[in-house]
Amino acid sequence: MELLHQCISVLRKDLLQQWRSRARLVAVGVFGLTTLLLFSFANGPDSTMLRANAAGYLWLALLLCSTLSLAESFRIEMQNGALEGLLLLPTDPRAIYYGKALANLAVLTGLGLALIPVMVALYDTSIPLGVHKLAGVIALGAAGLVAPGTLYSALAARARGSDVLLPLLLFPLVVPALLSCVKATSLILSGDPMSQLGSWVGLLVAFNVIYWSLCGLLFGRVVED
Repeated sequence: MELLHQCISVLRKDLLQQWRSRARLVAVGVFGLTTLLLFSFANGPDSTMLRANAAGYLWLALLLCSTLSLAESFRIEMQNGALEGLLLLPTDPRAIYYGKALANLAVLTGLGLALIPVMVALYDTSIPLGVHKLAGVIALGAAGLVAPGTLYSALAARARGSDVLLPLLLFPLVVPALLSCVKATSLILSGDPMSQLGSWVGLLVAFNVIYWSLCGLLFGRVVED
């Protein structure tokens, strides 16, 4: 129960910090919108090609935005020495990890939901299986990105050139989650006549369970070394 209270406190602190620096959140959102726009320009006026690749473009935009969002997760704490202060208190490192990961999840999920109407407008696509299923896949996919991303953000924040190090560490690890997200989103946008959606969602859930558990256990070693 104490772990839950500590986790909620860290989550509240990080969400308040995100709200106070909302200009940066707007900048990340504009970056995602610009990325989708550039992908539409790259394909030209071929609407069939745009619809076929819409799922991949959406998740590439979210992946790039996630690195910008995650990179800031521990930067303020490292600059002000606040992380060391948290560790000196009787605070479980797992509470710090899960509080920050949930805050990152809320931000990235919100960004993904905001990009749905942009994707529909730019790529002339529809959502035959329902917006609620697409929203669920975005939430699960965002969880798959932020679970290892929060851990690697803490690791990279201690190193010089953290902005370059974080994508190098994160991108290879999240390939299974990214593949599942693209396939599931593509089925939601184009239809699922062979009922494959459940298999891809199941793979994504398994990825999340493994990495949310494993990264929570490893976080204490990362921040205390």
